[in-house]
Amino acid sequence: MKANKYPFYFIAAGLISLLFGLLCGLLAGFQYVIPDFIKEILPFSAIRPLHTLFVVSWIILSAIGGIYYYIKPSGDKLIEIHFGLFIATGIGIIFSYLTKNFAGKEYLEFPSYYYFPIVLGWILFGINYSKTMLPSFKNWPVYYWMWGTGIVFMIYHFTEAHLWMLPYFRANFIQNIALQWKSGGSYVGSWNMLVYGTALFVMSKISGNASYAVSKKAFFFYFLGLTNLMFGWAHHIYIVPTAAWMRYLAYGISMTEWVILFSIINDWRKSLSKEKKSEFSLAYQLMLLADFWVFLNIVLALLLSIPAINLFTHGTHITVAHSMGTTIGINTLILLSSIAYILEIAHPFSKQSQRIIRMGIKIFHISFLLFWITLLILGLKKAYWTYFNNTLTFGKFQESLHCIYAIFTLFGIGVLVGLYLIVFEFLKKLRFVSKNSIEV
Repeated sequence: MKANKYPFYFIAAGLISLLFGLLCGLLAGFQYVIPDFIKEILPFSAIRPLHTLFVVSWIILSAIGGIYYYIKPSGDKLIEIHFGLFIATGIGIIFSYLTKNFAGKEYLEFPSYYYFPIVLGWILFGINYSKTMLPSFKNWPVYYWMWGTGIVFMIYHFTEAHLWMLPYFRANFIQNIALQWKSGGSYVGSWNMLVYGTALFVMSKISGNASYAVSKKAFFFYFLGLTNLMFGWAHHIYIVPTAAWMRYLAYGISMTEWVILFSIINDWRKSLSKEKKSEFSLAYQLMLLADFWVFLNIVLALLLSIPAINLFTHGTHITVAHSMGTTIGINTLILLSSIAYILEIAHPFSKQSQRIIRMGIKIFHISFLLFWITLLILGLKKAYWTYFNNTLTFGKFQESLHCIYAIFTLFGIGVLVGLYLIVFEFLKKLRFVSKNSIEV
Protein backbone atom coordinates (compact mmCIF):
# COMPACT_ATOMS: atom_id res chain seq x y z
CA MET A 1 0.00 0.00 0.00
CA LYS A 2 1.37 3.42 -0.95
CA ALA A 3 1.99 5.83 1.90
CA ASN A 4 0.95 9.45 2.09
CA LYS A 5 4.29 11.26 1.69
CA TYR A 6 3.32 14.46 3.49
CA PRO A 7 4.00 13.10 6.99
CA PHE A 8 7.56 12.43 5.78
CA TYR A 9 7.74 15.99 4.39
CA PHE A 10 6.71 17.42 7.76
CA ILE A 11 9.32 15.29 9.54
CA ALA A 12 12.04 16.21 7.03
CA ALA A 13 11.21 19.92 7.38
CA GLY A 14 11.36 19.49 11.16
CA LEU A 15 14.79 17.83 11.03
CA ILE A 16 16.11 20.56 8.72
CA SER A 17 14.73 23.17 11.15
CA LEU A 18 16.63 21.43 13.95
CA LEU A 19 19.86 21.71 11.95
CA PHE A 20 19.35 25.45 11.43
CA GLY A 21 18.24 25.95 15.03
CA LEU A 22 21.46 24.37 16.30
CA LEU A 23 23.53 26.46 13.90
CA CYS A 24 21.86 29.70 15.05
CA GLY A 25 22.39 28.68 18.67
CA LEU A 26 26.07 28.09 18.02
CA LEU A 27 26.45 31.46 16.23
CA ALA A 28 24.80 33.15 19.21
CA GLY A 29 27.29 31.39 21.50
CA PHE A 30 30.18 32.69 19.41
CA GLN A 31 28.84 36.24 19.82
CA TYR A 32 29.01 35.84 23.59
CA VAL A 33 32.71 34.98 23.25
CA ILE A 34 33.53 37.34 20.33
CA PRO A 35 30.97 40.20 20.50
CA ASP A 36 31.75 41.50 16.98
CA PHE A 37 31.47 38.06 15.32
CA ILE A 38 29.35 38.53 12.13
CA LYS A 39 27.59 41.34 14.01
CA GLU A 40 27.10 43.48 10.91
CA ILE A 41 25.65 40.59 8.88
CA LEU A 42 23.64 38.76 11.53
CA PRO A 43 23.43 40.53 14.91
CA PHE A 44 22.37 38.76 18.11
CA SER A 45 18.99 40.55 17.91
CA ALA A 46 18.27 38.52 14.74
CA ILE A 47 20.03 35.27 15.67
CA ARG A 48 18.06 34.82 18.90
CA PRO A 49 14.56 34.91 17.30
CA LEU A 50 15.83 32.80 14.40
CA HIS A 51 17.11 30.21 16.87
CA THR A 52 13.75 30.22 18.65
CA LEU A 53 11.84 29.98 15.37
CA PHE A 54 13.83 27.01 14.09
CA VAL A 55 13.74 25.09 17.38
CA VAL A 56 10.00 25.61 17.85
CA SER A 57 9.46 24.67 14.18
CA TRP A 58 11.45 21.47 14.75
CA ILE A 59 9.20 20.47 17.64
CA ILE A 60 5.93 21.37 15.95
CA LEU A 61 6.68 20.06 12.44
CA SER A 62 8.11 16.73 13.58
CA ALA A 63 5.27 16.21 16.08
CA ILE A 64 2.68 16.96 13.37
CA GLY A 65 4.46 14.69 10.88
CA GLY A 66 4.54 11.84 13.38
CA ILE A 67 0.85 12.26 14.25
CA TYR A 68 -0.15 12.36 10.58
CA TYR A 69 1.88 9.19 9.98
CA TYR A 70 0.36 7.39 12.96
CA ILE A 71 -3.30 8.24 12.33
CA LYS A 72 -3.02 7.85 8.51
CA PRO A 73 -5.73 10.32 7.39
CA SER A 74 -7.40 9.66 4.06
CA GLY A 75 -6.71 12.13 1.26
CA ASP A 76 -3.74 14.41 0.66
CA LYS A 77 -5.32 17.78 -0.14
CA LEU A 78 -5.79 19.25 3.34
CA ILE A 79 -2.40 17.93 4.46
CA GLU A 80 -0.80 19.42 1.35
CA ILE A 81 -2.38 22.84 2.06
CA HIS A 82 -1.36 22.59 5.73
CA PHE A 83 2.23 21.81 4.80
CA GLY A 84 2.36 24.58 2.19
CA LEU A 85 0.97 27.15 4.64
CA PHE A 86 3.51 26.33 7.33
CA ILE A 87 6.50 26.27 4.98
CA ALA A 88 5.54 29.49 3.19
CA THR A 89 4.86 31.23 6.51
CA GLY A 90 8.14 29.98 7.95
CA ILE A 91 10.08 31.37 4.98
CA GLY A 92 8.26 34.69 5.35
CA ILE A 93 9.11 34.90 9.07
CA ILE A 94 12.77 34.10 8.37
CA PHE A 95 12.83 36.95 5.83
CA SER A 96 11.25 39.28 8.43
CA TYR A 97 13.94 38.46 10.98
CA LEU A 98 16.78 38.80 8.47
CA THR A 99 15.45 42.23 7.49
CA LYS A 100 15.08 43.15 11.20
CA ASN A 101 11.30 43.43 11.01
CA PHE A 102 10.44 42.61 14.63
CA ALA A 103 6.84 43.71 14.93
CA GLY A 104 5.59 41.10 17.39
CA LYS A 105 6.14 40.16 21.03
CA GLU A 106 8.91 38.19 22.74
CA TYR A 107 9.30 34.65 21.27
CA LEU A 108 6.76 35.62 18.59
CA GLU A 109 8.61 38.64 17.24
CA PHE A 110 7.34 38.25 13.69
CA PRO A 111 4.75 40.68 12.22
CA SER A 112 1.28 39.96 13.54
CA TYR A 113 -0.25 39.25 10.11
CA TYR A 114 1.55 35.87 10.10
CA TYR A 115 -0.92 34.85 12.80
CA PHE A 116 -3.58 34.15 10.17
CA PRO A 117 -1.85 31.51 7.99
CA ILE A 118 -0.41 29.82 11.10
CA VAL A 119 -3.74 29.50 12.87
CA LEU A 120 -5.38 28.40 9.60
CA GLY A 121 -2.81 25.60 9.37
CA TRP A 122 -3.72 24.45 12.89
CA ILE A 123 -7.42 24.57 12.03
CA LEU A 124 -6.77 22.37 8.96
CA PHE A 125 -4.81 20.00 11.19
CA GLY A 126 -7.77 19.87 13.57
CA ILE A 127 -10.20 19.16 10.71
CA ASN A 128 -7.95 16.37 9.41
CA TYR A 129 -7.60 14.90 12.88
CA SER A 130 -11.35 15.06 13.59
CA LYS A 131 -12.34 13.52 10.25
CA THR A 132 -9.97 10.62 10.82
CA MET A 133 -10.35 9.97 14.54
CA LEU A 134 -13.91 10.92 15.59
CA PRO A 135 -15.49 7.65 14.34
CA SER A 136 -13.47 5.77 17.00
CA PHE A 137 -13.99 8.45 19.67
CA LYS A 138 -15.44 6.12 22.33
CA ASN A 139 -12.39 3.84 22.31
CA TRP A 140 -9.62 6.43 22.30
CA PRO A 141 -6.45 5.54 24.20
CA VAL A 142 -4.90 8.43 26.11
CA TYR A 143 -2.54 9.56 23.34
CA TYR A 144 -5.46 10.34 21.01
CA TRP A 145 -6.94 12.54 23.73
CA MET A 146 -3.59 14.27 24.20
CA TRP A 147 -3.18 14.95 20.49
CA GLY A 148 -6.74 16.25 20.12
CA THR A 149 -6.42 18.46 23.20
CA GLY A 150 -3.04 19.76 22.04
CA ILE A 151 -4.44 20.83 18.66
CA VAL A 152 -7.42 22.66 20.20
CA PHE A 153 -5.31 24.46 22.77
CA MET A 154 -2.62 25.40 20.23
CA ILE A 155 -5.30 27.28 18.28
CA TYR A 156 -6.68 28.90 21.44
CA HIS A 157 -3.39 29.95 23.04
CA PHE A 158 -1.76 31.08 19.81
CA THR A 159 -4.78 33.33 19.38
CA GLU A 160 -4.48 34.47 22.99
CA ALA A 161 -0.82 35.34 22.39
CA HIS A 162 -1.95 37.87 19.78
CA LEU A 163 -4.66 39.59 21.84
CA TRP A 164 -2.12 42.34 22.53
CA MET A 165 -3.09 43.75 19.14
CA LEU A 166 -6.45 44.80 20.62
CA PRO A 167 -6.47 48.24 22.30
CA TYR A 168 -8.17 46.81 25.43
CA PHE A 169 -5.14 44.65 26.24
CA ARG A 170 -2.46 46.95 24.84
CA ALA A 171 -3.59 49.84 27.06
CA ASN A 172 -2.90 48.02 30.34
CA PHE A 173 0.80 47.26 30.84
CA ILE A 174 0.46 44.77 33.71
CA GLN A 175 -2.41 42.95 32.05
CA ASN A 176 -0.48 42.88 28.78
CA ILE A 177 2.66 41.38 30.38
CA ALA A 178 0.66 38.83 32.38
CA LEU A 179 -1.24 37.75 29.26
CA GLN A 180 1.98 37.49 27.24
CA TRP A 181 3.58 35.09 29.72
CA LYS A 182 0.34 33.28 30.38
CA SER A 183 -0.22 32.53 26.70
CA GLY A 184 3.44 31.63 26.19
CA GLY A 185 3.44 29.12 29.03
CA SER A 186 0.17 27.54 27.88
CA TYR A 187 1.39 27.51 24.27
CA VAL A 188 4.35 25.36 25.36
CA GLY A 189 1.97 23.17 27.37
CA SER A 190 -0.10 22.66 24.22
CA TRP A 191 2.76 21.35 22.11
CA ASN A 192 3.86 19.25 25.09
CA MET A 193 0.51 17.48 24.75
CA LEU A 194 1.47 16.56 21.17
CA VAL A 195 4.98 15.46 22.19
CA TYR A 196 4.06 13.51 25.33
CA GLY A 197 1.18 11.87 23.48
CA THR A 198 3.72 10.80 20.86
CA ALA A 199 5.92 9.35 23.62
CA LEU A 200 3.02 7.25 24.97
CA PHE A 201 2.08 6.11 21.44
CA VAL A 202 5.64 5.00 20.63
CA MET A 203 6.04 3.21 23.97
CA SER A 204 2.73 1.44 23.47
CA LYS A 205 3.64 0.27 19.95
CA ILE A 206 7.19 -0.82 20.82
CA SER A 207 6.00 -2.89 23.76
CA GLY A 208 3.00 -4.29 21.86
CA ASN A 209 1.06 -3.68 25.08
CA ALA A 210 -1.92 -1.33 24.84
CA SER A 211 -2.49 -1.33 28.60
CA TYR A 212 -0.21 1.69 29.10
CA ALA A 213 -2.39 3.84 26.88
CA VAL A 214 -5.63 2.97 28.68
CA SER A 215 -4.30 2.74 32.24
CA LYS A 216 -5.53 4.92 35.09
CA LYS A 217 -2.01 6.26 35.50
CA ALA A 218 -1.86 7.38 31.87
CA PHE A 219 -5.22 9.17 32.09
CA PHE A 220 -4.22 10.68 35.43
CA PHE A 221 -1.09 11.99 33.68
CA TYR A 222 -3.27 13.36 30.89
CA PHE A 223 -5.56 15.30 33.24
CA LEU A 224 -2.57 16.47 35.26
CA GLY A 225 -0.89 17.70 32.07
CA LEU A 226 -4.13 19.40 31.05
CA THR A 227 -4.27 21.14 34.44
CA ASN A 228 -0.67 22.29 34.00
CA LEU A 229 -1.48 23.57 30.53
CA MET A 230 -4.44 25.58 31.82
CA PHE A 231 -3.03 26.87 35.13
CA GLY A 232 0.68 26.09 35.50
CA TRP A 233 1.69 29.15 33.46
CA ALA A 234 1.26 31.34 36.54
CA HIS A 235 4.69 30.36 37.90
CA HIS A 236 6.14 32.44 35.06
CA ILE A 237 4.63 35.64 36.44
CA TYR A 238 5.57 35.59 40.13
CA ILE A 239 7.27 38.96 39.59
CA VAL A 240 4.13 40.52 38.05
CA PRO A 241 1.72 42.04 40.62
CA THR A 242 -1.17 39.65 39.98
CA ALA A 243 -3.62 38.05 42.41
CA ALA A 244 -1.96 35.95 45.13
CA TRP A 245 -4.20 32.92 44.51
CA MET A 246 -2.69 32.57 41.02
CA ARG A 247 0.78 32.19 42.51
CA TYR A 248 -0.31 29.66 45.12
CA LEU A 249 -2.22 27.61 42.55
CA ALA A 250 0.71 27.66 40.11
CA TYR A 251 3.14 26.69 42.87
CA GLY A 252 1.14 23.56 43.67
CA ILE A 253 0.50 22.57 40.06
CA SER A 254 4.12 23.10 38.98
CA MET A 255 5.23 20.38 41.37
CA THR A 256 3.40 17.58 39.61
CA GLU A 257 3.32 16.84 35.89
CA TRP A 258 6.71 15.38 34.97
CA VAL A 259 6.73 13.07 38.00
CA ILE A 260 4.00 10.98 36.36
CA LEU A 261 5.72 10.93 32.93
CA PHE A 262 8.93 9.78 34.60
CA SER A 263 7.01 6.97 36.33
CA ILE A 264 5.28 5.84 33.11
CA ILE A 265 8.51 5.68 31.07
CA ASN A 266 10.29 3.90 33.90
CA ASP A 267 7.52 1.27 34.16
CA TRP A 268 7.62 0.80 30.37
CA ARG A 269 11.40 0.31 30.40
CA LYS A 270 11.18 -2.42 33.06
CA SER A 271 8.44 -4.30 31.20
CA LEU A 272 10.16 -4.55 27.78
CA SER A 273 11.62 -7.85 26.69
CA LYS A 274 15.17 -8.07 25.31
CA GLU A 275 13.72 -8.80 21.88
CA LYS A 276 11.70 -5.58 21.83
CA LYS A 277 14.67 -3.56 23.07
CA SER A 278 16.77 -5.01 20.26
CA GLU A 279 14.11 -4.65 17.53
CA PHE A 280 13.69 -0.92 18.17
CA SER A 281 17.07 -0.28 19.75
CA LEU A 282 17.52 3.32 18.59
CA ALA A 283 14.00 4.42 19.51
CA TYR A 284 14.40 2.68 22.89
CA GLN A 285 17.77 4.31 23.62
CA LEU A 286 16.52 7.79 22.73
CA MET A 287 13.39 7.38 24.87
CA LEU A 288 15.51 6.30 27.86
CA LEU A 289 17.66 9.42 27.50
CA ALA A 290 14.46 11.51 27.43
CA ASP A 291 13.50 9.85 30.72
CA PHE A 292 16.86 10.88 32.22
CA TRP A 293 16.20 14.50 31.23
CA VAL A 294 12.66 14.33 32.58
CA PHE A 295 14.20 13.45 35.95
CA LEU A 296 16.75 16.31 35.83
CA ASN A 297 14.08 18.80 34.80
CA ILE A 298 11.76 17.61 37.56
CA VAL A 299 14.42 18.57 40.10
CA LEU A 300 15.14 21.93 38.46
CA ALA A 301 11.44 22.75 37.89
CA LEU A 302 10.58 22.01 41.52
CA LEU A 303 13.28 24.43 42.64
CA LEU A 304 12.30 27.14 40.15
CA SER A 305 8.66 26.88 41.20
CA ILE A 306 9.52 27.99 44.74
CA PRO A 307 8.85 31.76 44.75
CA ALA A 308 11.81 32.60 46.99
CA ILE A 309 14.18 30.84 44.58
CA ASN A 310 12.36 32.06 41.47
CA LEU A 311 13.06 35.65 42.57
CA PHE A 312 16.82 35.05 42.17
CA THR A 313 16.75 32.79 39.09
CA HIS A 314 14.20 34.63 36.93
CA GLY A 315 15.88 36.18 33.90
CA THR A 316 19.15 34.28 34.40
CA HIS A 317 20.71 31.39 32.48
CA ILE A 318 19.07 29.02 34.98
CA THR A 319 15.76 29.75 33.25
CA VAL A 320 17.50 29.07 29.93
CA ALA A 321 18.78 25.74 31.35
CA HIS A 322 15.22 24.81 32.29
CA SER A 323 14.00 25.74 28.80
CA MET A 324 16.85 23.90 27.05
CA GLY A 325 16.38 20.85 29.26
CA THR A 326 12.74 20.74 28.17
CA THR A 327 13.09 21.50 24.44
CA ILE A 328 16.26 19.50 23.78
CA GLY A 329 16.55 17.09 26.70
CA ILE A 330 12.90 15.98 26.68
CA ASN A 331 11.00 17.11 23.57
CA THR A 332 13.82 16.63 21.07
CA LEU A 333 14.77 13.18 22.36
CA ILE A 334 11.13 12.02 22.40
CA LEU A 335 10.64 13.25 18.83
CA LEU A 336 13.91 11.67 17.66
CA SER A 337 12.72 8.44 19.29
CA SER A 338 9.43 8.72 17.38
CA ILE A 339 11.25 9.28 14.07
CA ALA A 340 13.63 6.40 14.81
CA TYR A 341 10.61 4.16 15.48
CA ILE A 342 8.98 5.15 12.18
CA LEU A 343 12.21 4.51 10.27
CA GLU A 344 13.09 1.28 12.11
CA ILE A 345 9.66 -0.23 11.53
CA ALA A 346 9.66 0.85 7.86
CA HIS A 347 13.15 -0.41 7.03
CA PRO A 348 16.00 -1.45 9.40
CA PHE A 349 19.05 0.81 9.65
CA SER A 350 22.31 -0.60 8.30
CA LYS A 351 24.99 -1.45 10.85
CA GLN A 352 27.09 1.48 9.67
CA SER A 353 24.19 3.91 10.13
CA GLN A 354 23.51 2.52 13.58
CA ARG A 355 27.16 3.03 14.57
CA ILE A 356 27.09 6.64 13.36
CA ILE A 357 23.80 7.36 15.15
CA ARG A 358 25.01 5.77 18.42
CA MET A 359 28.22 7.79 18.22
CA GLY A 360 26.10 10.92 17.67
CA ILE A 361 23.92 10.06 20.67
CA LYS A 362 26.97 9.63 22.91
CA ILE A 363 28.61 12.89 21.75
CA PHE A 364 25.33 14.76 22.10
CA HIS A 365 24.45 13.43 25.54
CA ILE A 366 27.82 14.11 27.18
CA SER A 367 28.09 17.55 25.56
CA PHE A 368 24.54 18.54 26.42
CA LEU A 369 24.88 17.52 30.06
CA LEU A 370 28.02 19.68 30.40
CA PHE A 371 26.32 22.46 28.41
CA TRP A 372 23.35 22.36 30.81
CA ILE A 373 25.57 22.45 33.91
CA THR A 374 27.46 25.45 32.46
CA LEU A 375 24.14 27.30 32.04
CA LEU A 376 23.36 26.67 35.71
CA ILE A 377 26.77 28.07 36.72
CA LEU A 378 26.22 31.17 34.56
CA GLY A 379 22.79 31.63 36.13
CA LEU A 380 24.10 31.36 39.68
CA LYS A 381 26.79 33.94 38.94
CA LYS A 382 24.21 36.32 37.42
CA ALA A 383 21.89 35.93 40.43
CA TYR A 384 24.76 36.60 42.85
CA TRP A 385 25.90 39.66 40.88
CA THR A 386 22.35 41.06 40.68
CA TYR A 387 21.51 40.83 44.36
CA PHE A 388 24.79 40.69 46.28
CA ASN A 389 27.42 42.61 44.28
CA ASN A 390 26.71 46.31 43.93
CA THR A 391 30.25 47.37 43.03
CA LEU A 392 30.84 45.52 39.73
CA THR A 393 29.43 47.15 36.60
CA PHE A 394 27.51 45.03 34.07
CA GLY A 395 30.33 45.37 31.52
CA LYS A 396 32.95 44.17 33.99
CA PHE A 397 30.66 41.37 35.11
CA GLN A 398 30.26 40.17 31.51
CA GLU A 399 34.02 40.30 31.01
CA SER A 400 34.49 38.09 34.09
CA LEU A 401 32.36 35.39 32.42
CA HIS A 402 34.36 35.28 29.18
CA CYS A 403 36.10 31.98 30.00
CA ILE A 404 32.83 30.30 31.00
CA TYR A 405 31.16 31.51 27.80
CA ALA A 406 34.04 29.98 25.80
CA ILE A 407 33.54 26.62 27.56
CA PHE A 408 29.78 26.93 27.06
CA THR A 409 30.30 27.46 23.31
CA LEU A 410 32.67 24.49 23.14
CA PHE A 411 30.03 22.21 24.66
CA GLY A 412 27.51 23.74 22.22
CA ILE A 413 29.73 22.59 19.35
CA GLY A 414 29.61 19.08 20.83
CA VAL A 415 25.79 19.21 20.98
CA LEU A 416 25.68 20.35 17.35
CA VAL A 417 28.09 17.66 16.14
CA GLY A 418 26.23 14.89 17.98
CA LEU A 419 22.79 15.89 16.74
CA TYR A 420 24.05 16.56 13.21
CA LEU A 421 25.34 12.96 13.02
CA ILE A 422 21.92 11.68 14.08
CA VAL A 423 19.87 14.02 11.91
CA PHE A 424 21.83 13.44 8.69
CA GLU A 425 21.44 9.67 9.06
CA PHE A 426 17.73 10.12 9.73
CA LEU A 427 17.33 12.36 6.67
CA LYS A 428 19.10 9.81 4.45
CA LYS A 429 16.85 7.02 5.72
CA LEU A 430 13.77 9.24 5.49
CA ARG A 431 14.57 10.00 1.85
CA PHE A 432 14.80 6.27 1.11
CA VAL A 433 11.55 5.46 2.94
CA SER A 434 9.66 8.37 1.33
CA LYS A 435 11.03 7.61 -2.14
CA ASN A 436 9.89 4.02 -1.92
CA SER A 437 6.57 5.05 -0.26
CA ILE A 438 6.95 2.43 2.45
CA GLU A 439 4.01 2.18 4.82
CA VAL A 440 3.41 -0.13 7.79
